Amino acid sequence: MCFSATASFSASASLAIIGVVSFVKAKDTPRKVMAGIPFVFAIQQCVEGVLWMSLLHPAWHRWEGAATYLFQVFAQVVWPVYIPLSILFFENSRSRQRMIFLLFLFGVGLSACTCYYLYQYPVQAIAEHHHIRYEPGFPLAQKWYYGLLYFLPTILAPILSSVRHIRWLGYLFLFSYAVSRVLFHFYEISVWCFFGALISAMVLFIITRPLKMSDGV
Repeated sequence: MCFSATASFSASASLAIIGVVSFVKAKDTPRKVMAGIPFVFAIQQCVEGVLWMSLLHPAWHRWEGAATYLFQVFAQVVWPVYIPLSILFFENSRSRQRMIFLLFLFGVGLSACTCYYLYQYPVQAIAEHHHIRYEPGFPLAQKWYYGLLYFLPTILAPILSSVRHIRWLGYLFLFSYAVSRVLFHFYEISVWCFFGALISAMVLFIITRPLKMSDGV
């Protein structure tokens, strides 16, 4: 989370509970896959909590490098693959399946490139103004269109879903991404992941709601 270690660890604990409840409530494979979203966010927020501690407390400094890279893996490698995959499991419309599957493949390619760049280039995390600013050293991260490439699999996929409540999940992701991009440009990754973590609580509602065939499931 983008405010403090305490906030990050608190969010992590809350999301872990939501993730466990979601998984227990999930009655089929699509719901079980989607139930992983808040749980993965919980791990990611815990990692950023450790990063906060490593940046502010010398005794934790040895964890800075690992926490920085692990957060980047969750934020920029896991989500472009996991989100479209979880949406794909819910989709029955052939045309929408094809579009979302293409976004999933695009996400796989983007994540593979990001993995390579994270391996080849340094990433720095800086705590300032109650936020963490990440400075990836790889060239793609400096391009203006990188945000658009990230947007396609992580946000467009749920918006394309034929399931109404999943589309609303996508709209919330889109709104939070726009706010993060415009108002918190230098801290976009951290802030958007914070919003995304909060929004992921909606996954429990999607899983527990008896979706009708007309909704796409």
